[in-house]
Amino acid sequence: MAAGRILLENGAEIARVEETMERICGHFGVESENFFVLSNGIFATGSRDRNGLGEQYAKVQHIPVKGAQLDKVVAVNQLSREVAEGRYSIEQIKEKLEQIQRMPGKRFPVQILASGVGSACFCYLLGGSMTDSVQAFIAGFLLHIFVLSVSKSHISKMTGNICGGALVTLVCILSYRLGFGENLSHMIIGSIIPLVPGVPFTNGIRDMADGDYISGAVRLLDAMLVFLCVAIGVGVMFIIYHRIFGGILL
Repeated sequence: MAAGRILLENGAEIARVEETMERICGHFGVESENFFVLSNGIFATGSRDRNGLGEQYAKVQHIPVKGAQLDKVVAVNQLSREVAEGRYSIEQIKEKLEQIQRMPGKRFPVQILASGVGSACFCYLLGGSMTDSVQAFIAGFLLHIFVLSVSKSHISKMTGNICGGALVTLVCILSYRLGFGENLSHMIIGSIIPLVPGVPFTNGIRDMADGDYISGAVRLLDAMLVFLCVAIGVGVMFIIYHRIFGGILL
């Protein structure tokens, strides 16, 4: 359950979570195990009796939806393979899982810089000029500062994404009006890329393809809501600008 929790809350797909838990249980002699994994919860039962007629063990655990930290997923995958090879006792596995759970994420300055660089690169790849990319870097840089501040508060995810889309649009419009950009649409598209939930969207499709329709649908819905909220933020800012200044040339 601890291994499954780490995988699920850090962006692993459902099939990977189930396979890892089954591999660990099989090594330690759990003959009859059943796992029902959703996008935000794990239901597990097990027995030492191959037919499942002996003493039963069961546990249910809620897993809150979080952002992806794929280095933890890789670490748990490697640990499960080493467990199957018989390298660790149960106590050692618990210690290893606790170490993986404590693995730090990227430092805030690195995240902010990566957001800015990613925005600039996507802006350039999508047809923007170097000037557009510089403005996208600034917008993406400011966006992630906002995202980090929102994550520490009690603002809802939907409100945060709407405000993030509006913030990016406002920064790009101001830069464009001051003559620091050539194509506003490329600047905005590149700048909102850090808000796009690529991992949840991809995992949702993979879960659906593997037959995990409930989890896949939940993840796809969550990703689509993010897309919608970002689009609302961008659209609202354009409407406000149009009402005040009477339109803008894209």
